[in-house]
Amino acid sequence: MPISPNQGSTGGGTLVTVTGTNLANTTSVMFGSKPATNLTQVSPTEVTAVSPSGTGTVGVTVTTPGGTSNPVPFFYVGAPFKSSLSTTAGPLAGGNIITLNGTGLSTATSVSFGGVTATPTVTSDSSINVTVPAGTVAGPVPVTVTTAGGVNNGLTYTYVAAPTIGTLTPTSGPASGGTAVTITGTNLDTTDSVTFGGAPAPFAVINATTLSAVTPPGTAGAADVVVTNPAGADTAVGAFTYVASPGI
Repeated sequence: MPISPNQGSTGGGTLVTVTGTNLANTTSVMFGSKPATNLTQVSPTEVTAVSPSGTGTVGVTVTTPGGTSNPVPFFYVGAPFKSSLSTTAGPLAGGNIITLNGTGLSTATSVSFGGVTATPTVTSDSSINVTVPAGTVAGPVPVTVTTAGGVNNGLTYTYVAAPTIGTLTPTSGPASGGTAVTITGTNLDTTDSVTFGGAPAPFAVINATTLSAVTPPGTAGAADVVVTNPAGADTAVGAFTYVASPGI
């Protein structure tokens, strides 16, 4: 007498299908010592019922006017607990693989990012990998994991749009570096790095459209300026000119 699924939440509520023979006129389905609810006689070989709350492993039995069946094991699974995401932000287009860590994840069937679901790959009870689906708009969304034990949320993932560079002020400075430059554009609030001619520059995010950076030392001439965030990078070709110091 197989049952499907053979595991469910400790809180109950799992719809279980029992198949076998001589199941007509079923009067009860028991999960251990507790009766199932919403019993439905589908056919002489199939009965459905909703599991009650419970813990551990219990025997499921079916009772008809002809007697009680042999027990079939049903495993109660606790709700999952999520502790962290390996990456908390990524491109709006999705496609990047992240790891979700926690406990009770071995039966994970789906991960939702703001309502958009993806199917995870279970690596252990404490870890699953999932390919992030595409988002609808940039910004934070809740992350929800569904397992046989139930649903858990509480973590946040931020969809990020790629940055764009508009203007630099000023557009030139000494090759020795040290020039404070204001960079305007879009999607700058999640900036990871700013480079001038390939050299990293210290920077501060003012808001989504403004950065402040200090030029590193460079070589006299035009230098590319690159702004990078988790979604990608934008390059302003030759946007800043390093000026050689005078010599006598």
